[in-house]
Parts: sequence; C-alpha cells; structure tokens
Amino acid sequence: MITREGVGVRVALGAGAASILLTITIGLLGPSAMVPALQGRPWQPPYSLDVMPDGRLVIGMAAAAIILGALGLAAGLRFIHRMPDARWLLLAGCLVAVVLAFLPPSGSADHLNYAAYGRMVTLGHNPYVTVPADLPADPVIRWVEEWRNTPSVYGPVATAVQALASLIGGDSLRLTVFVMELANAAAFVATALLLHRFTRHDPVRRRRAALLWTVNPLVVYHLAAGMHLDTLAIVFMVAALVLGRGKGVLLGLGIAVKVTVGLVALGPAWELRRSPRKLAIVAGSATLTVVVAYLLAGPDSLDQVRNASQSLSLATPWKLVQHAAQSLIGPGAYRVWIQLGSYALLATLAFLLVRAFRREGELDAPRVALAFCVAWLFATPYVLPWYDGLAFALLAMVVCPALDGFLVVRLAVLSLGYLPARQMGQPEGLDWPVTVVRSQVVPWCLLALTIGLAWWAWRAGARARTRPA
Repeated sequence: MITREGVGVRVALGAGAASILLTITIGLLGPSAMVPALQGRPWQPPYSLDVMPDGRLVIGMAAAAIILGALGLAAGLRFIHRMPDARWLLLAGCLVAVVLAFLPPSGSADHLNYAAYGRMVTLGHNPYVTVPADLPADPVIRWVEEWRNTPSVYGPVATAVQALASLIGGDSLRLTVFVMELANAAAFVATALLLHRFTRHDPVRRRRAALLWTVNPLVVYHLAAGMHLDTLAIVFMVAALVLGRGKGVLLGLGIAVKVTVGLVALGPAWELRRSPRKLAIVAGSATLTVVVAYLLAGPDSLDQVRNASQSLSLATPWKLVQHAAQSLIGPGAYRVWIQLGSYALLATLAFLLVRAFRREGELDAPRVALAFCVAWLFATPYVLPWYDGLAFALLAMVVCPALDGFLVVRLAVLSLGYLPARQMGQPEGLDWPVTVVRSQVVPWCLLALTIGLAWWAWRAGARARTRPA
C-alpha cells in the first residue's frame, strides 16, 4: 500500500527531476527566446543542438519547469525525513551544475553584459564609464542586448572574473561565456559543499540544505542555468559563515562582487558583539578588502551602485505604490519617497524576523543574516528572481519551515513573472506575460506575501515573548 509519505516523496523526486530536465533541455536546444545565440567557433563550448525551437514552446517549457520545480521542492521539504540520503542529492546537484556549464546560459541575456564588460577591461576601457554602444563593432561587445547604454553595475571582483574570462576567450563570445560558466559552476558546487559541511552533524538538516540549494530546481534554473553572478557573491558569504578563519576577507570579497549582499555581514557582527577585538578584526579586514578592491577599480565603480539604488523594477509592490501616487497626487516618479518607504519596511521586517527567530533560542550569525536578507528582498523596490538565491543559501543553514513556504512561493511567482527575463527574440503577440503577469499579477501576489510574512513574524515573535519560563 502506498502511503501519503510515499506519494509525497514520489512527487518531490518526480516533479523536481522533471523540472531540472526541462531546464537542461532548454539550453540543449540552443538559441531561442530563452537562450541568446553565442557567436564563436562552432567547436568551442558551450554546446547545443541548434534546433532553433519555437519561442512559445521554450517559454512554455520554462513555465512548466518553474511550476514543477516549486511543487517538487515543497513536497521534498514537507516529507524531508523520507527523502534520499544527502550525499546522493549532493552528487546529483553537482553533476547537474557541471552539465549546465557546458550548455549555453538560459533565461536572460545578462551573461552577454558580463562578457562585454570583461572585454572592455582587456581592451583598456573602463567598464564603469564605457557603455557597450560606444564599441559597436567589437566582436564580443556588439552582441549585448538590453543594456547597450549602461556601464557596469557590478563590483570589482565580478569585473575581475569577467576580465579573466575575456582574456582567455579573446574575440570569441562563446568561449568567454564558457569560462564564466565554469567559474559559476565552481561557485555553485563550492556553496553546496560548504552547506553540506555546515550541516554535517544532522542527516535531516543535510537533506534540507541539499533540497534548498543543490537540487533546488528554482535555484538551478536561475543560478546554475542562468549563470547570474549572484552565485559568485553567495559562495563568499556562505564561506564567511561556515569557515572559522578569514571571515572578514570573505565578506569583503562578496561585497566587492555585489554590494547588497553586505547585509550578511550583520550576522557575524551580531555573533561577535561581545568580543570587541574579534569584531574589530573582522570588520576591519572586510572594510579593507572592499576599499582596496574599489580603489583598484577606480572611483567610477561606485557611480552605478548609487544609481541602481534608486531603480524600481516592474514586478515589485512598490510599482503599485508609484501608480497610486501618480493617480492621487499627479505625475512623478516618487522614487525618493519609495526609497524611504522601503527602508522603513526593511527595518520593520528585519525587527520582526529577528524577534521571531528568538523563539528557537540564542540568535546566531546565519539567523541574523537570513532575517536581514529576507527583509531586504521583500522590501527593496528593485528585485529580480535570481536575487532570492542568497536567501535560499542562508535558509539552508537555518531550520524554519514557515519561512520555507514564503520563499518557495515568492520565488515561483517572481520567476513566472520574468518569463523570460530577456526582451529580444520574443514571439510576436506574446506580450501579456509582461503587461499582465509581470506588471499586475506578480506585484499583488508579492504584496500579499509581504503582508503574510509580517503577520507570521509578528505572531511568532509574540509567542516567543510570552512563552513560559
């Protein structure tokens, strides 16, 4: 007789495997609405079948991958005690990451930007000042799609990796992207191994860590197949939390990839608050690492960070606030007021989440880091689905089933709203995913999730405060 738990495990394994296979297939089929073409010599990796599939087909496959992935992940977390041994999950996830490194990235065209900025460095241009449109004849830079008039918004360490890839790839966009894919896969696998080590004393927590990161179909879809540089930032931050030495340098390197991951540093800061000397060493080494990195990159490297901090993405609830203000008060972007409101919401959610985590005992670095990371994701006016990868990596270090549900639903909804996160090469007449789903449905869903998260955190914190001594 098949039990309820048995059905749940079959759903988890079947839906999760189907999701990951769909993600692999999208890349394997080659250039499409989901996969930008890569110019270069045919024998160079990454490889694909160059089938040129119909845009509606691959977008439908991606939607199925997201829905099946969310279903499989939820089922796996629900019946985690019956899931396979963590070592098998670890091996499977690492193999998937390696396979995807040999296929063209899918889901967005961000990797074309990465290649272009790295190419600028090797040509002697400053990627924080130069824009791709300034070099329209270059064999690598000319293929940038959406961000042709935007200089790099990435940190110096990210730019260094991009420059190294360009140095190896030369005038081949294909080979340059492949080198970055290898670096991305290495960071993904290293994060998986670090989480496996962190949870080594508890087999169930090891399975949980593998489910939330290594074989998480949604994380695989965005970070392993999508090759977003968030993967590189995440491995430094996870290493800072897991390893006993070099915390400050690792934190600094992560921040020098992407500034927003610096919220993770609040975790070690909290944990070391009673050891002023150790705190000073970690804070000092982290600050020195960031300062040196940005000094080497030049003062222009901070310009786009400041500009990006005032951006507003289409699928956030703050877009609803902007539209309401424009209707009630009049024309205007209202970005300053939205930015101030986001700071207030971030502080409120972080306070509520930290208070909620107290019910499980003494706060540690991963819990504090997770609280601030989740608060930022729900509060920031500018967010894209792959940003949630950091939250899942941190969640793999903390047991909080209620938060699992919020983050799985959030990433699934946001992922569907960004199908695909690429503007060029889309089928004609298929604009409703942007005009309806991304612009209207997703913001309301995320607003409901934000209210639900605040309500849960408030109640959980209140229960913790009133529990018997």
